[in-house]
Amino acid sequence: MRNHPNSFSTMAIHHGYNPMDNEGALTPPLHLTSTFTFETAEAGGNMFAGEQAGHIYSRISNPTTDLLERRIAVLEGAEAGLALASGMGAITATLWTLLAPGDEIILDKTLYGCTFSFMHHGLAKFGITVTHVDLTRTENLKAAMSDKTKVVYFETPANPNMRLVDIAAVASIAHAGGAHLVVDNTYATPYLTQPVKLGADIVLHSATKYLGGHGDVVAGLLAGSAELVADIRLQGMKDMTGAVMAPFNAMLILRGLKTLALRMDRHCSNAATVAQMLEASPAVQKVWYPGLQSFEQYDLAQQQMSQFGGMIAFELTGGKQAGIEMMNRLELISRAVSLGDAETLVQHPASMTHSTYTTEELAEHGISEGLVRLSIGLEGVDDILADLAQALPVPPIKTAA
Repeated sequence: MRNHPNSFSTMAIHHGYNPMDNEGALTPPLHLTSTFTFETAEAGGNMFAGEQAGHIYSRISNPTTDLLERRIAVLEGAEAGLALASGMGAITATLWTLLAPGDEIILDKTLYGCTFSFMHHGLAKFGITVTHVDLTRTENLKAAMSDKTKVVYFETPANPNMRLVDIAAVASIAHAGGAHLVVDNTYATPYLTQPVKLGADIVLHSATKYLGGHGDVVAGLLAGSAELVADIRLQGMKDMTGAVMAPFNAMLILRGLKTLALRMDRHCSNAATVAQMLEASPAVQKVWYPGLQSFEQYDLAQQQMSQFGGMIAFELTGGKQAGIEMMNRLELISRAVSLGDAETLVQHPASMTHSTYTTEELAEHGISEGLVRLSIGLEGVDDILADLAQALPVPPIKTAA
């Protein structure tokens, strides 16, 4: 009856669910069942043959996860979605489906540590060529593409150094070469960036992070064309990884999506204030945050992000040891990996989330050993600033000669 599309927040709360179809229950019911009955034997056979819609077994689909899949699809502007057990489950199920021995995957220079490990210790072990290219310069991708290139993959912003990749430009080059483009959108969420609308074939999330938003669930999501998502469901998820999301976890992510827009607004505003404070501090050598005019890719950030996210990377003038000591002095901010929670979290990537890189690989892939990663939470921003201020080292006072 409405003549205009629903807003992001309205879709995140209402899409795909009618309480009156569920005895008036305002909150979607949790379907805790492993299997489903068939009205007739013929109906069951038709479902297994793909000739009739319906749920068969919760390793393939479940009404609770199905609702979540429809929600992430509409929020990303995609045809279909898929819920998986973790972000790494989403990545591995996708790539085991799209790649075969003899194929090549082209990656950006910087990846999350476990993703990097899977590429080099997983895919490469089975005859897939893994090639890193600086995708911030699209001419590098043009030069690297070959008839063996089947997937181009990157994160934007990248974990942990915040580098951006021009999604639309890379999509054009990848598709011209016959490759699929897969984008990890965990940092930005569909509220800030929608890679499918910019040309990505598959967009991935660690739903553990902002989509869940409360640090109480491990989950993964992906979205893309109905055909590709169906292939990943039946091959990469069902048969190759078994990385199936539990219905209870789907319920938690559905709950998180309802407040995603509100939370992201606060994460972004808090992070912008903290980034400005860090950049002004004489104790800080460098800050990487897409919303700062000093950020090397500030123009691209404005082009493909509606806001600039809740993640900050920075390095102190005293390097790694100064960063470790600063982290240990923090009182409100928690030392922990993960991100996107209500709490502000800090960690040292080189020794924690990206410890799968060797020292040489860290340098080669643009991850400084002194880099500190901040996930800005939902606390009062003045409290976050005060904790950082008391923890940052005080530069020595220069005396007159």
